[in-house]
Amino acid sequence: MARSHYITDDKETFHVNLARLKKGGSHFEIAINSEEAIAFKEGKDVSIKDIMQSEHIYFDVRKGELASEERLKTLFGTNDPLKIAEIILKEGEVQLTQEQREEARERKRKKIIALIAREAIDPKTKLPHPPERVRLAMEEAKVTINEFRTAEQQIDDVVKKLKPILPISFEKRTIEIRVPANFAGKIQSFARQQGKIVHESWLNDGSFQYTVELSGGLVDNYIEKLNNVTHGSVEVKEIK
Repeated sequence: MARSHYITDDKETFHVNLARLKKGGSHFEIAINSEEAIAFKEGKDVSIKDIMQSEHIYFDVRKGELASEERLKTLFGTNDPLKIAEIILKEGEVQLTQEQREEARERKRKKIIALIAREAIDPKTKLPHPPERVRLAMEEAKVTINEFRTAEQQIDDVVKKLKPILPISFEKRTIEIRVPANFAGKIQSFARQQGKIVHESWLNDGSFQYTVELSGGLVDNYIEKLNNVTHGSVEVKEIK
């Protein structure tokens, strides 16, 4: 379980959330805003500046012990705190309080239940499962929720655990997407985290084209997110 850290001065004591990474025998820490850090770990487009409470890299946040520039340069190849913070967030551990972890898990649990109730059916009756039935089945199957992954990223694993208890069927749809060159790099993480990539290629004009398999009811939401990231410049074609 993550440690809780408190900073104390003459006036007050307050909690600080951390992201922490051990590298080259040293521990490196940054003070973070928890909600933004969770969103980043989910693959959302969040500014590193918005995640960091201050643009400093520490050996020990609690003691206020800053990491030496020499050590940072040696191990990270840069002294840029934003670049180093991004590495810490990607490769290290985001440390939250137990309460924050439980709140994040509960939000995702509710969303997963809503998604299954909306998108899945009982293959025998062809009718959807009520949310309460899904919730009880998740409890019976002892489904665990990861606070750092989106509901969409976890739903396939959850359904696998539910199937021995609750008959579930999802319609699968396959879509082909072409992303202009100026957004191709930005869309890479999203493309791999939100669906099953069945084919991808780089075109001569620098654009990125890929084919993704999704649960039928998630397609509209997926395309909406793509359009938000690319300002509506993607080309989408459903493959029959």
